[in-house]
Amino acid sequence: MQRRIFVGTMFTGLAAPRPAKPASGDIPKRVLGRTGEKLTIIGQGGARFHLVPFEEGKAVVRRAYDLGINYFDMARSYSDGHAEEVYGAVIPEFRKNVFLTTKSGQRTRKGALAELETSLRTMKTDHVDLWQMHNVARMQDVEQIFAPGGAIEAFEESRKAGKCRYIGYSNCRDPEVHVAMLRHAERFDTALMPLHVADTCFSDSPKMSFEQTALPAAAERGVGIFAIKVFGNAFLLRTFSVADCLRYTLSLPITAAPLGFCTIGQLEDDVRIAQNFKPIATEEKKALVARAASGKFDAIRGPALEYWKTR
Repeated sequence: MQRRIFVGTMFTGLAAPRPAKPASGDIPKRVLGRTGEKLTIIGQGGARFHLVPFEEGKAVVRRAYDLGINYFDMARSYSDGHAEEVYGAVIPEFRKNVFLTTKSGQRTRKGALAELETSLRTMKTDHVDLWQMHNVARMQDVEQIFAPGGAIEAFEESRKAGKCRYIGYSNCRDPEVHVAMLRHAERFDTALMPLHVADTCFSDSPKMSFEQTALPAAAERGVGIFAIKVFGNAFLLRTFSVADCLRYTLSLPITAAPLGFCTIGQLEDDVRIAQNFKPIATEEKKALVARAASGKFDAIRGPALEYWKTR
């Protein structure tokens, strides 16, 4: 789903002039957990390249680098590997200057090792900076990962071999699974989770909120935290501005948010917001959450919005 669509092209002549293009650089950076790596607070996300032609995807990635973004998120499963092909066509030009990630959904040592080799070959690199266990959504996944012959063996073996520098995991379905994974926090450098303005409004139970459950558990353990679904897969933009959404999430104790830019215009808008970012005050945060929780717009809270959560 595209995040932003300009409606009413018949009124283009009445539209306000587009802001000047953002200057290269000046995107704030934060330290990634215990790693010491400094990443720009927004990153290039890899999950939306199926929405644009291949050459346009390449142009977005190159422009992201030119504007100073140094964090490039990816997963082997995105567009059945097509997204990694987009990176492989561009990122080798500046590979040494960026923090490159990918993810594997395989739960066995053998399967994960094979998938990493495919990712490295496709993205034309000999290593990734961060390799993540993708969509660790169920307690069964946790058990498989840490069982004999499980994926954790592949990840730790690959780190020793220099094929990945850091290890992490992602989960957008169940905050309690994050807590289970973080019982092994000494083996992980990062955690990736959905964090957005309506997350705490899903239900009356804090256990269904990543902000209230998974985020503090990760922060307490010094794990680097990435935030996804900042715009709620575009649904939040029915009620909140892009700036509202970004400023809310970036005010949380995270390192960075990978964003699924589909166009250079979207990319430049988000870079401009990031360059001028200032944390929101407590009262403003409360007002934004109250708007999401009001019930006036059912599609911006609860299962109608967060269909990805286990319920």
